[in-house]
Amino acid sequence: MADSSKEGSHPSEDQKKAIYEGLSEDQKKKQTYTEWVKDAYNNQYENWMPWIEDKYLAWFGTDNKASYATKDTLDKTKVTGISQVDKLQDGVNNMVGDQIGKEGLLAPVGNMASKEGINRAERGGKDEHGSHGGPASSYTDPVVKNAQGAGQGLAGGAQSAGGAVTDGVKGAGSYVGGLFGGGKKE
Repeated sequence: MADSSKEGSHPSEDQKKAIYEGLSEDQKKKQTYTEWVKDAYNNQYENWMPWIEDKYLAWFGTDNKASYATKDTLDKTKVTGISQVDKLQDGVNNMVGDQIGKEGLLAPVGNMASKEGINRAERGGKDEHGSHGGPASSYTDPVVKNAQGAGQGLAGGAQSAGGAVTDGVKGAGSYVGGLFGGGKKE
């Protein structure tokens, strides 16, 4: 049986709690332990899964993500149900996908679409280093953060306004209900 304290293994529950306890009080107020663990897991997943998928495709085939997605999408377009036509369509679909695959004529386009398009989409717009802007990140990342903060502030304001309108409607409803004999009975 493997010892969980060995280097390279996953942190134990006690180790995770120790890390959480080391956070500032302000950070602890923002998130419970469970929320913090979920965020840490999601961050790791977001960082590693695109890389794992890329490695799998590199080791076990001639596809990159763009060619794999192209073939998969084209495979869903079969309409005839006639085996000879479907086989011909499979050949055309594979030929198109292979052109943007690792050894295809358009491999640089497929690689760029895989890395900068599909991987960034999987990471929420971030590159493999967690930045939105690449080399210009010192300029673009603060802009993205400010825009996200403004969006959250706008959403919070809309929720507050919506809550006020709802409260007003509830108040009016109880007033109108009282006119017709409804409302609270004391």
